[in-house]
Amino acid sequence: MRKRTLTSLLAALAVLAALGVALYLRAKAPPEAARLLPESDAIVYIQLKEIRSATHFDQTPIARSADFQRFIDATGIVPERDIDSAAFALHRMDDANGPNGPVAYSEVFVGRFDGVKLAHYMASIAAAQETYAGRTIYTVPIENRLLRIAQLSYDTIGASNMPTSEQIHSMLDRSRASALGTPGSSLLAARYSEVPLLAQVWGIGHIGLPFSENGQITAMGLQLPLPEDTDLVASLRYNAAAHMLSGGAAELRIEEIAPDTASAQRTAEALNTLTGLVRALAGARPPSDAPNAAAAQAMNAVLSSIKITQKEDRATLTAAATLDQLKAITTASATPAESNTSNALPSAK
Repeated sequence: MRKRTLTSLLAALAVLAALGVALYLRAKAPPEAARLLPESDAIVYIQLKEIRSATHFDQTPIARSADFQRFIDATGIVPERDIDSAAFALHRMDDANGPNGPVAYSEVFVGRFDGVKLAHYMASIAAAQETYAGRTIYTVPIENRLLRIAQLSYDTIGASNMPTSEQIHSMLDRSRASALGTPGSSLLAARYSEVPLLAQVWGIGHIGLPFSENGQITAMGLQLPLPEDTDLVASLRYNAAAHMLSGGAAELRIEEIAPDTASAQRTAEALNTLTGLVRALAGARPPSDAPNAAAAQAMNAVLSSIKITQKEDRATLTAAATLDQLKAITTASATPAESNTSNALPSAK
């Protein structure tokens, strides 16, 4: 009897240990949406479900174009409500003046949607269809580009506007593998371990590509001291324990992986100079009206939180903003505008 009890106990412990290892590996593995992306120059990931839970952004009214409203009516998909996570692969284009511009995109969206309704809508607007790996790929002309779209699984959609179908095929191939059996792209394997734990938004690789201008990265009209092909690991993480009285804080971290120590030191020095200039400009003329004054005060607090450090070949910028500060900034800057997704898909003819 004792022997049987001991054997049962050991078996239970073995099962618990195996479950623990599986859960640990799953927690350490990149999100599935990112693992499904093809090879690329950069990856950006957004965990919308957690952000939605913290900010309730889905309850904010959004002005939409007629075309995009028809897409919602036909498919039942309301992006801010139904998309839980999204991953984007950035592909540098050889011809920056071509139809795709300097950067093309491959995308994976995970959420809740009606596959039958989506397929019917896509078939009504597609210029061509292709069957691959048992799935239908819809090719939709958008401006001067072709967007290829496929349902990867019951809750996942993949799309790519690359000139060839190689990328959408790759995503379909990856989706057929088991959840943990898909290692993802070489970039993901090389850099994901450097993403801070529990980051809701992160990017790795040449994530400055969409903001490149004349070979440099430009943000908000300012040219940053970084070439467009700089390797970066950026993240945004909500920390509930920080600034608890203000409802937590969003923590930004951007790390440059420089070619050598001297390059990282030059970046840190240039960023310190640029940050000082921005702080001086922001505090020069405080607005008089209440909403903009509150936003200016919040922005000054965020700018004051910026810290720039350098260690060996890494230059790192960190900053933090409370939820109250972010609300003040976004409330003052919000203007009625069409959603940027209004031209994501043309309407059915």
